[in-house]
Amino acid sequence: MTLWALEVEYDGTPFMGWQRQKHGLTVQEVMEQAAAKICAGVAPLAVAAGRTDAGVHALAQIVQMELPELSAQRLREALNHHMRPHPVVVLRAAAAPPGWNARFSAISRSYRYVISNRAAAPAIAANRVWHVRQRLDAEAMQRAAQSLLGHHDFSSFRASACQAKSPLRTLDLLSVTRAGEDILVCAQARSFLHHQVRNMVGALKMVGAGVWPESQIAVALAARQRAAAGPTAPAQGLYLTGVGYAEPLALS
Repeated sequence: MTLWALEVEYDGTPFMGWQRQKHGLTVQEVMEQAAAKICAGVAPLAVAAGRTDAGVHALAQIVQMELPELSAQRLREALNHHMRPHPVVVLRAAAAPPGWNARFSAISRSYRYVISNRAAAPAIAANRVWHVRQRLDAEAMQRAAQSLLGHHDFSSFRASACQAKSPLRTLDLLSVTRAGEDILVCAQARSFLHHQVRNMVGALKMVGAGVWPESQIAVALAARQRAAAGPTAPAQGLYLTGVGYAEPLALS
């Protein structure tokens, strides 16, 4: 058996998140059940770089699993075959380097949040964006977002159920851009608190809608209280877009 690094894409809509739950299907469960079909009925543990919540999507989640010594192509095809019809696919795979861990070896995680900012509600993208009918000022959101960059106590932007020992995080990137009728919020850090990205987006939407002045984001951050930072953006607009490692994986 070999420790494999898998790059995985999934639509989070039908799942209760990444991690196995007592009630409801999860991405981890789907992957482990599929892997059992090529591991003599024994389901290997699947460990992800980021534990996405219910409804959150992934374009490039990284997962580690102990799997048979096959070519990357055969392994990918076998897992994808057994994961049907669930909306989960392995895009690329590689044998993991010595001492590597999908979660603890990661040095960066990147997310993108998509707001559909148009009058008509989305049909095709209904479960993949946050629909905001009111015209948002993306430039004001971008300016306000800059006050969150760097090393801070993000208590105002963490979920009440967050289990992290410390609220201190270093936010390396937070950008807001308009692409036609969509507003894209991109964030990157070594790690995030529970709901941190969604809470930041919810606060920035208040600025974009003109409810808050741009300076209110800095005020909310300094308050170190969740109630000061506005609403939590819905899960369906959030995508895990990439995971970085000091030694790049030879995925193919």
